[in-house]
Amino acid sequence: MTRSFTSILFALGLSAHAAEVRLYSERHYDADKKVFAAFTEKTGIDVKVVKAGANELIARLKSEVNAPQADLYITTDAASLTKATKAGLLTPLKSEIINKQVPASLRGKDDTWAAFTMRGRVIVYAKDRVKGNLPKSYQDLASPAYKGNILIRSSSNKYNRSLLASLIAIDGKAKATKWATGVKKNLARPPQGSDRDQVRALAKGLGDFAVVNTYYLGLLEQSSNEEDQKARAAVKVIFPTSGDQGTHVNVSGGGIIKGAANQENARKFLEFLVSEEVQKLYQKLTSEYAVVPGIELEPLQKSWGKISPDRDTIHVMGEHDQEAVKIFNFVGWK
Repeated sequence: MTRSFTSILFALGLSAHAAEVRLYSERHYDADKKVFAAFTEKTGIDVKVVKAGANELIARLKSEVNAPQADLYITTDAASLTKATKAGLLTPLKSEIINKQVPASLRGKDDTWAAFTMRGRVIVYAKDRVKGNLPKSYQDLASPAYKGNILIRSSSNKYNRSLLASLIAIDGKAKATKWATGVKKNLARPPQGSDRDQVRALAKGLGDFAVVNTYYLGLLEQSSNEEDQKARAAVKVIFPTSGDQGTHVNVSGGGIIKGAANQENARKFLEFLVSEEVQKLYQKLTSEYAVVPGIELEPLQKSWGKISPDRDTIHVMGEHDQEAVKIFNFVGWK
C-alpha cells in the first residue's frame, strides 16, 4: 500500500505543515505583508493569516483548544495577551533570542508572549490656535479649562479602555471614575470615528486637543491624501504623564498557541519580528516604536519629542479592563 505524504512526514518526525506558520492576527497594516514576504524569502516558511478582532480571535482559540488551527496569536493590545494567557491558550516561548532582544517589561511574565512594536497614546493640539495652558498629564484633560475642546473616540475602543485601565492601576477606581466624568464633560463632540478622524477634526477647528496613538500620525504623514498630510502638519504632540508614571503605551505582540502544529515555525517568526532589521522596518513603515533597545528613531518620530513610556502598567491593564468598561458605562461615555 502506498503511504501518504502526511504519514511519511510523520514517520520522519516532521509536520505536514513544516513549511508554514498560521497566524490569527488583529493587525490590519499593509506593512505586515512586506514583513511576512521577507520572512518567507529568508526562511522558506509560508505565512498564512486569518484576521479578526481580539475578542473574536480569543473565542475562536477557545473553541479550537483541542485542535488548534493557528500557530501564533497576534494582537494590538497587551490586555488581550493577558486574557489569552489567563485562558490557558498560550504556551511558553522558550526563546533565548526573544529574551535577549526584548526587555522583560515588554514580555509576558509567564513567558507566554512578547511585544514586537509599541505605540504611545498621546495628546495632540492645534499648533496655530493653542497658545500656552497645555495639558501635561492625562489627568489634566479632566480640568474645566478644556471644556468643549477635547476630541476622542468611543469608549468601546480598546485603546481608550487600556488607557483607563492604566489610570485605575495608578490612581484607583474612584479617581479614574472622576477622570472619565471630567473628560466626558470636556468633549467637543460625541465620541466618534478613528484616531485619524480626531486629528482631521482638530485640523478643521472642531476642537483644540485630541487623544490619539502615535502611529496614526505616521499614517497621516505618509498618506497619499493631501488633506491628511495637512491635518498631521497642523498638530503638535504632547507626551503626557500619569502621576509618577510616563506616557501610556500599548503594544503589538504575539504568543505561541498551546498545542499548535507549527510551534517551532511560530517561534522563528516571532524571533524574526524582533530582529533589528524588522524593528527598523516597522518604524519606517508604520511609525510604531521599536521594542528592541538602541534602534534609532525615524525623523518623524524624533520630531514628536522624547517619549518616556510607562511600562509598569502594561501587565495589569488586562486585570482592570472590565472595570474600565463599567466606569465608561457609568459616566455615560459612549
